[in-house]
Amino acid sequence: MTEKIEHVQCLIIGSGPSGYTAAIYAARADMKPVMYQGLQPGGQLTITTEVDNYPGYPKGTHGIAMMEDFKAQAERFGTDIRWGLVTSVDFTGPIHKVIVDEKTTITADTVIIATGASAKWLGLESEERLNGFGVSACAVCDGFFYKGQDVAIVGAGDTAAEEATYLAKLCNKVYMIIRKGEMRASKAMRHRVLNTPNIEVIYNSETKEILGDKGVDGALLVNDKGEERKLKITGFFVAIGHTPNTAIFKDWLTMDETGYIQTIPGTSKTNIPGVFATGDAQDKVYRQAVTSAGSGCMGALDAERYLAEKGIH
Repeated sequence: MTEKIEHVQCLIIGSGPSGYTAAIYAARADMKPVMYQGLQPGGQLTITTEVDNYPGYPKGTHGIAMMEDFKAQAERFGTDIRWGLVTSVDFTGPIHKVIVDEKTTITADTVIIATGASAKWLGLESEERLNGFGVSACAVCDGFFYKGQDVAIVGAGDTAAEEATYLAKLCNKVYMIIRKGEMRASKAMRHRVLNTPNIEVIYNSETKEILGDKGVDGALLVNDKGEERKLKITGFFVAIGHTPNTAIFKDWLTMDETGYIQTIPGTSKTNIPGVFATGDAQDKVYRQAVTSAGSGCMGALDAERYLAEKGIH
């Protein structure tokens, strides 16, 4: 039996703000986009409770509800949204080949990658249980909800230091929990943390448990001598890095050392003509829903221009 191969003008891999925005623009440009949503339809926002910093939602919204709005808008213009996970790609020729769920072959004139990134977690049961109920991987997204309260942040790099100082402007007290005896952050960031009076750095310590039933009310730490310490906090932030969901592209696309896809500055273009990268798969600096959506728009416009240049309709 011969394998059925489907050809599309524009294939979007992944959903979330960048994928859905790319779909809206591509569909309106009559590129007839097909989207495979991936393992986490809607992306990281679906594990976020309140979203207060996205323009156009004056009263805030829920992450899942917001992604449903994005999806409905993409479908309204004719995007073919499908369940499925892209398991491998072949970007050898001008026509790009993609395998979905290890069995379906799609060929595409243009591919927009919107696979996002996943936050690294500590791996605690309580962390998973309280995720969205006091546990967060984004201080910029969720810090506002802890105004005047005591919080903790785990991490030792530049991101953790930056988020700790951001939280310090909003919160009464910020505990910064560091596994080793020093910060990995740059000298400037270390200096900023150590000179912020309401940040207390706790070295040589790990989180044993996040405490609370329906929300965070504390954290149990253990130091390198086996001594325990209990913190009274209402928010717990994890800033130990993100992993871009880009492993299937590693043999084809230029990436940095951590796996973020590198694009030509000011565009969504990758090193492969006709393949475009958007959202957190290529952005390790901003990682916000609004910047992700903006890059999705760029991906669709770049893809549209590419098709026009090739004379593909």
